[in-house]
Amino acid sequence: MNRRGLIMAAGLAGLSPGALLAQSRQRASGPTLSASRSVMAGSMLNVFVSRAPQGARLAIARPSDPASVAIVVEHLEARLSATLPVPGETGAYELRLTAEPEGALVILLRQPLVTTPAEATLAGPARVGRGAALPVRGIGPNGGRDRVVIVPRDAALDADGPSFFPAENIEATLEAPDEPGEYELRYVMNAPVSGARVLARRPVTVE
Repeated sequence: MNRRGLIMAAGLAGLSPGALLAQSRQRASGPTLSASRSVMAGSMLNVFVSRAPQGARLAIARPSDPASVAIVVEHLEARLSATLPVPGETGAYELRLTAEPEGALVILLRQPLVTTPAEATLAGPARVGRGAALPVRGIGPNGGRDRVVIVPRDAALDADGPSFFPAENIEATLEAPDEPGEYELRYVMNAPVSGARVLARRPVTVE
């Protein structure tokens, strides 16, 4: 900023040019936070940080939450980036960089975070033989705890069955159940706030 621009900006801010310049330099040397401001609910958020103080942590909270309250917390330690699980409910949240410089948790930086509705799709054969290979594709929020699983159609939400984690690979070959009957593929999201929820289903007949 040139001298004239600095004087004008200082006047608008109610500060002397020297004070405004000092503030500007302090911001330039302080920590920075970079991440998407809108993501699918239940997905993973990549966050990049620079010049974070020792002991800093990343958090996702509701905007009205105090510094001591968070939905997700990730300690940075010596890292410059981290991946955080996003709440599985749509809404307005806040990404925060926090620290405890004097024993009390304070918010150093904050950035709005909006989550859009979680969606998923499944692909695979509609019919398969008992114990046969079942190629499957599942695409959704791909959160770290999401899974694609084959279970009986009336099975409970937490029922076990042949499964894979789409966060690791969106395609896998499952082994079909040994018992013939009506089954279904499920994309089960498991994220903070929402917990486990079925986002997509696909009928499969085991013959």
